[in-house]
Amino acid sequence: MTSVRTREETDEIELWRFEVRGTVQGVGFRPFVYRLATACGLRGDVRNSGGIVVINAAGARPALDDFAARLVAEAPRQASVTGVTSVAASRPAEAVVPAGFAVLGSASGGSPTRDVPPDLATCADCLGELFDPGDRRYRYPFVNCTACGPRATIIAGLPYDRERTTMGAFVMCPACAAEYRDPADRRFHAEPVACPACGPSLAWYPSGEQGEDALAAAEAALRDGGVIAVKGIGGYQLVCDATDPGAVERVRAAKGREGKPLAVMVPDVAYACALAALAVTDVGLLTSPARPIVLAPRRRGTLAPQVCDGLPDVGVFLPYSPLHHLLLRDLARPLVVTSGNRADSPMVIDDDAARRLLGPVTDGVLSHDRPVLARYDDSVVRAVAGRPSTVRRARGYVPAPLPLPVAAPEPILALGAQLKHTFTVANGGRAVVGPHTGDLENAETFAAFERSLERCLRVEDVQPAYVAHDLHPEYLSSKHAARWPAGRRIAVQHHHAHVAATAAEHGVRGPFLGVAYDGLGLGDDGTFWGGEIMLATYTAYRRLGRFSRAPLCGGAVAVRRPARMALGYVFGAEPLGESGPDPELAADLLARLPRREVAVARRMIDRGVNSPLASSAGRLFDAVAALLGICDDNRYEGEAAMRLEAAAMRHGDTDPLAWRVVRRDGQWVYDAAPTLREVVQARADGRPIGGIAAAFHQTLAAATAVLCERAATETGVGTVCLSGGVFQNRTLATAVVTALERAGFTALLGERIPVNDGGISYGQAAIAAARLAAADGSRGPDGG
Repeated sequence: MTSVRTREETDEIELWRFEVRGTVQGVGFRPFVYRLATACGLRGDVRNSGGIVVINAAGARPALDDFAARLVAEAPRQASVTGVTSVAASRPAEAVVPAGFAVLGSASGGSPTRDVPPDLATCADCLGELFDPGDRRYRYPFVNCTACGPRATIIAGLPYDRERTTMGAFVMCPACAAEYRDPADRRFHAEPVACPACGPSLAWYPSGEQGEDALAAAEAALRDGGVIAVKGIGGYQLVCDATDPGAVERVRAAKGREGKPLAVMVPDVAYACALAALAVTDVGLLTSPARPIVLAPRRRGTLAPQVCDGLPDVGVFLPYSPLHHLLLRDLARPLVVTSGNRADSPMVIDDDAARRLLGPVTDGVLSHDRPVLARYDDSVVRAVAGRPSTVRRARGYVPAPLPLPVAAPEPILALGAQLKHTFTVANGGRAVVGPHTGDLENAETFAAFERSLERCLRVEDVQPAYVAHDLHPEYLSSKHAARWPAGRRIAVQHHHAHVAATAAEHGVRGPFLGVAYDGLGLGDDGTFWGGEIMLATYTAYRRLGRFSRAPLCGGAVAVRRPARMALGYVFGAEPLGESGPDPELAADLLARLPRREVAVARRMIDRGVNSPLASSAGRLFDAVAALLGICDDNRYEGEAAMRLEAAAMRHGDTDPLAWRVVRRDGQWVYDAAPTLREVVQARADGRPIGGIAAAFHQTLAAATAVLCERAATETGVGTVCLSGGVFQNRTLATAVVTALERAGFTALLGERIPVNDGGISYGQAAIAAARLAAADGSRGPDGG
């Protein structure tokens, strides 16, 4: 009788050790490894170790090769594998690996990099259970599995295990524990696993209902036109019926938010399409696991007019937690869902604070007993020129790391700017951008930033050696940096950071042209910048062009009051050979304003009193909005520019206004005087306001293309990186990208990183890393 030997018996058994880096904890990676290894006929084990996954796998070489190839190719959807190393053991596999394959407990140590997974929207499988009357998790607001659920908001540290999350206080019942231990179950090592018998539960205040009764009470309040506070994934939210004008007004009053648009949560994509004109890119963003708020043109429909306050875009998003799904399914109507806070204050995450601060301004608080460790607002995105563009990077995206074009030789903390604040921790070749904090303009928000930073450094297990900060000494972020020794501080110019952020995100290596259009940033010459053309690398930059200057009459007053900025251009536009707008043609503006204000402003401008000069695209938008009678006062940052864009969108395409580019002090300067002169003349002639607004947008696009052409002639550089808050304007950004591409440029716009000040810290980190690398001789190729 002939014996038959198996392939494992004929091939030599080898033992390989794999180390997998990236976002590989909290995304079902260990269960995936178990199933893959079993399918490949391997034995061994897998465990979390520090911030990585370590695998010991024994088997024949062909099986190990197959396993290695599929380890990345078939990884869970939410995993992001950035590197895999494998080493063959020196001893025979039989000596060190028992039979079978095991998922082991976590170990300390491992990689110095620790990728914390973002929170994941409820998956289709869990959603099916949520609404299946026969399932034991039917209508359970905390259903989750390895493919979905809270992650970053509940993690206290890595390795990612239940005891290091806020779920550690909830002891699994026998049924959940069996699922957790079953390799064939999709809840195998799902750390937040829970059910009604052993997990978190809802509570309704002030009356004290629990569970399903609490949810019913909250829904009854909403049906009756009420406003409630709901404890979401990353903090408390204010919720009301988006079709009820009175309820929406109450939300605005509770937040102290007079006019800024509010986001609307809808049950499904079909409902979203009924409220907004969604392109293919928009739908892809809307349904992505991050479930961000998507800004898109509003359709006429049932929303209360107070939701969008007259602006053409609406922010729509889908339910991303089981609790949101229950609310939307039961109520069958769109809901305003916005952060639970007063304007300019951080979102509430503490239960006692919610009852104290939100209870008095709502009809009740729907809470639960799973703590929120990290404050995460909802992310906001929009499509620009057919590409995704992030407006606010928070829940669903943070804290997924981003690459750095030049690795940081030592850990760096980049502190960002003042508005739309974020921080970034750079360690080696990766950067972790912290969640959106808000505007650092009060002690409460600043304290929230410091707590968020402390937690990030603890979870990342990193101690920064250097701090990068903005040039402006009065930013609270700069004052935080001043605590560091002078030799450990790296000052970065605001607009260099803006364009470097776009370049770094897209992996640009050589020199590039940077176009930075925003509100204000302190320049090297002591004036305020905001309309800049640069030749840049990650280590240095040279200013090649700019917008013409005008005085900020009253300083910060001119930022809050576009009418005051318009006076700056009328009475004090930079003399570049052509006069500014004729005061007689600007008679409508002057007649609207108090005579005393006009007289005092003119004296201040003439004498240079509290009227610093600014070459700012954002302030030019403000001035045009005021000259056209669209907006004299900003109730929130960027309102005038948003309303100017809204007027332009209602009109459509048109030819540019008058404009010119001149040479001054070795730089190319877009002279706004001819443009503004035609703005006031066109209005005096009775041309439609929307047509003038549309022509203004086309003017800036044409001028930008010429400025870049002049810069390219000087430098030979054809890659243009666009950044700055003005490029949140979809109409302008699309027109500029189109004009540049027609001129033969490669035009890059921020996509994963906001073009507004939320991206500043990432740009600072990229610059600081490159400068440090250049200083110690280990610089990567950044062209400078």
